[in-house]
Amino acid sequence: MRTLVIGDLHGGYKGLVQAINRAGITATDTLIFLGDYVDGWSESAETVSFLISLAAENKCIFIKGNHDDLCYHYLAKNEKPQQWVEQGGQSSIDSYDNLSRHEIESHKNFFENLNEYYIDTKNRLFIHAGFQNLNGPQFEYHKTAYYWDRTLWEMALATDLNLKKEDPKFPQRLKLFEEIYIGHTPVTRIGKTIPHLAQNVWNIDTGAAFKGPVTVLDIDTKDFWQSDPVWTLYPDEKGRNVY
Repeated sequence: MRTLVIGDLHGGYKGLVQAINRAGITATDTLIFLGDYVDGWSESAETVSFLISLAAENKCIFIKGNHDDLCYHYLAKNEKPQQWVEQGGQSSIDSYDNLSRHEIESHKNFFENLNEYYIDTKNRLFIHAGFQNLNGPQFEYHKTAYYWDRTLWEMALATDLNLKKEDPKFPQRLKLFEEIYIGHTPVTRIGKTIPHLAQNVWNIDTGAAFKGPVTVLDIDTKDFWQSDPVWTLYPDEKGRNVY
């Protein structure tokens, strides 16, 4: 009975399937997905369809990512901001052209029911990006921070490793939880392709949208499994590497 957390997917259906197969996922595992299921590789709709099916067999907790929010607004309201289209959105638009109206309604329901964040019984937080309120995400004034904020990760990276939690200089936000699991900002930006720990923040976005793999991490043992670099599974595509 494992609890496994899965990083950003960005339409990399082949990478997702490869990673969960390598993790040996069974029906007894709880799966926590950190968001950004779409926008990047050509199989965004296929990725979401697979996740919907997976939730019928496993306990799944799906967190909302910023790309999921943007894709939902396209499906629900036909909103297509140019920045989204240019940064992976076009791949989702193309992918959803292949779905029936009934399937699209099912996907809209999936996006509408995504969790903003999740806190487990051991006071571990799972959130796509971060939060800004010093009292915790429950008190956030601007809920878009859940899937857009980068300051939490930047702060964790910049905080002196020698600081103890009791030190008044230690960031208040990091004191609130035993561990925090995020995606959103790929660790490839700091030259990594495996999960990276900064203070008590685990970043599981290993750059699947770009040159990295999809990652599955056991939150108790910290064992992890990865797909091949996703770009190698889509050799005729660029993903988000053009941006």
